[in-house]
Amino acid sequence: MKLFYLLLTVFMISCSDSKPLISDTAEEASNFYEFVSSLELPEKLDFCGEPLPLDDPEILERAEREFYLLLQQPGQLILYIKRSGRYFPMFERIIREQNMPDDIKFLSVAESALYQARSSAGAIGLWQFMPETAKMMGLKVDEYVDERRHPEKSTYAAMKYLKDGYNKHKSWILTAAGYNMGHYGLSENLNFQSVENYFELYLNEETSRYIFRVAIIKHFLQNADKYGFNIPMEKRYKDDEVKIISVKNAINDLSAWARAEGTTYKHVKRLNPWILKRKLPAPPKGTVYEIAIPE
Repeated sequence: MKLFYLLLTVFMISCSDSKPLISDTAEEASNFYEFVSSLELPEKLDFCGEPLPLDDPEILERAEREFYLLLQQPGQLILYIKRSGRYFPMFERIIREQNMPDDIKFLSVAESALYQARSSAGAIGLWQFMPETAKMMGLKVDEYVDERRHPEKSTYAAMKYLKDGYNKHKSWILTAAGYNMGHYGLSENLNFQSVENYFELYLNEETSRYIFRVAIIKHFLQNADKYGFNIPMEKRYKDDEVKIISVKNAINDLSAWARAEGTTYKHVKRLNPWILKRKLPAPPKGTVYEIAIPE
């Protein structure tokens, strides 16, 4: 039985108002545990063509941790797959433009679950930028506008930050680790510990798991059907069809502006999560706001 249906069966049993027969429950649980126990980590994992040394028992155990933990989250995996339909085409286009490895797109899944997330530390958006790093990468972050929430602009900024890291570390695995903890912090650890390999570093809990999480996410998304997640492209979320309105003046009432453009405040806010308030001041001289509205 496929993983999804086994997990669904166990969930339905646990949530049912009627009391199932103990023998049936035990049998279903036994089938589930037997199936999950039969699943094994793939023999090879890599990120951007750089392999994870799974022949090292300690590395193997760390990879298996992420493998089995993510297997416990079928709902999250389904959302990863569905949201990839909205964002991966844009990621892939920009990654090709920037001549970077396609695997980079999986960092956003690990960072934000392909959602406009906000971390407890204050990182925001698909690529989880902190305010100062975002500004360094050319994004506008102020009281009215937060381009960390702009899918395309934040993706270009992420590519710039990653390129900076690769120029420094000459390894995509180290670059990804530096994306998670900061390139300076990673360099300091490499120098202090006198090593050049991510897998030889002793790091904080989050970054020590990061590359493994990304590699496992990549594996599941590229092999979803093997685990029972058969979600055709037409069932995945799509990006909205929009037209862009260039605005060079202040907008004092975003709701009135939306109605004048033939749409609603809800759609303007939904399609432009980078707009933080109900109005916008005039953009800097010589620039415009590019506001998406439904086609």
